[in-house]
Amino acid sequence: MMYDDDKAKTSFIIERGTYCYKVMPFGLKNARATYQRLVNKIFKEQIGRTMEVYVDDMLVKAPRRGDHLKNLVEAFSLLRQYRIKLNPSKCTFGVSSSRFRGYLVTQRGIEAHPRQIKAILEMKSPSTVKEIQSLTGRTAALNRFLSKSTDKCRPFFKALKKGQKDKWDEECEVAFQSLKTYLTSPPLLSKPVPGEDLFVYLAVSNSAVSSALIREELGAQHPIFYTSKALLDAETRYPKLDKLILALVISARKLRHYYQAHRVIVMTDFPLRSILHSPWCLSATHEVGNRAKPI
Repeated sequence: MMYDDDKAKTSFIIERGTYCYKVMPFGLKNARATYQRLVNKIFKEQIGRTMEVYVDDMLVKAPRRGDHLKNLVEAFSLLRQYRIKLNPSKCTFGVSSSRFRGYLVTQRGIEAHPRQIKAILEMKSPSTVKEIQSLTGRTAALNRFLSKSTDKCRPFFKALKKGQKDKWDEECEVAFQSLKTYLTSPPLLSKPVPGEDLFVYLAVSNSAVSSALIREELGAQHPIFYTSKALLDAETRYPKLDKLILALVISARKLRHYYQAHRVIVMTDFPLRSILHSPWCLSATHEVGNRAKPI
């Protein structure tokens, strides 16, 4: 049911008069926040364990095929209890991989959808502002898979700011071809094991800060998530230590659920530990100390 004060906002006029809806038009799918709260409440015991739910996208998972049927029965029981119906044409059962929230979820981990990769690999060199914007939009959807994505795509954003007519120059073309080469074998994002230590590698440049959250298995390192951010004009003048702390703060905020569930070891070529634990840095009045506090 809709709040009485909101019913008038759905008014519509026909020949016989003016009418309004008493419930959400076309169901809860048009009230995403309310829908999300509903499914969070219904599947509160399953989310993160046997299910992942994002609005009307539901993923029932199991490490072994034998457990999958039990998890499906549990999910269907709750759906039946709360009278929620599924569209059979949009359901897939018993698969080892599936698309979820735009990504391909497999037993190996999270992969970029082949269609997203193909869209960039088959793209011709942009020649107009609209085509450059299309390229930046496509790469933005793959940011979590791109190491130092801001540095890789910086020439494209730089071209959009230029005043001259010919925006696509040699620097853009080199960056574009390098991006295509990188995407021919995009990284597979791994899933961390509960309780294991994770590693975050920090990188800074004159124009961006980046991080890579990594896990180790059998002596090999596997990426979990990449973050990257372009520096504002004032931030470009930060000393290296401040940039590293900024990179760590951005990573900790964006990937808070990983930082809260795991011990994360910071990897950098800068002596962060000795500096951050020094009395002058821990001082509440020191600028570097203040930057580190959100972590």
